Amino acid sequence: MSTPDLALLSLVQWLSPAFPTGAFAYSHGLEQAVSAGEVTSEASLLEWLTDILHHGAGWNDAVLLACALRGEDLGALADLARALAGTAERLKETEEQGAAFAKARAEMTGTCPNPMPLPLALADAALALQLPAERVIALFQHSFASNLVSAGVRFIPLGQAAGQRVLAALHDDIAQIAHRAAAATTADLAQTAFRADVQSAAHETLDVRIFKT
Repeated sequence: MSTPDLALLSLVQWLSPAFPTGAFAYSHGLEQAVSAGEVTSEASLLEWLTDILHHGAGWNDAVLLACALRGEDLGALADLARALAGTAERLKETEEQGAAFAKARAEMTGTCPNPMPLPLALADAALALQLPAERVIALFQHSFASNLVSAGVRFIPLGQAAGQRVLAALHDDIAQIAHRAAAATTADLAQTAFRADVQSAAHETLDVRIFKT
């Protein structure tokens, strides 16, 4: 097996549900959106996730990841990622998953963990793989979308087939975002998924919660 193939397998391992970041416990505000009646079906879940990928944290994380993979300062990008987290739960989500990712990799490799927001923690590890940035971003976005689809399947609830149709329908969007983000800079950062931000903030006071965010 070639070195690029082995590098790709490492990346797939880090982004798989088996990697212990606790991603299953976070809904990115989707739980609140379902409770509020904004996401109730396969079609509305697809619309919600498409907006987040193109106009919300999905896009910003893709840009931050691209900048980091070009060798820009990880500390400065991590500070920017924290500043872009629009709510307390968004900050908790990216920091806790990033810290869990760094801890798991450190335990695998016998090194010291370097906790950062999730896209930068991934970039810190992925730099050594020397994979094309577009491929790393696409798989990161797919992992993010997969987790939210899983949350939707469990909480709306939807059937497994419906969830897989939603994820398959997002593939073209993920590919487009990865292509654009690979050449983007911090000047391209933008956050206009306002409904998702409002629901994320409202989730902080939801009486009964299954998900952390």
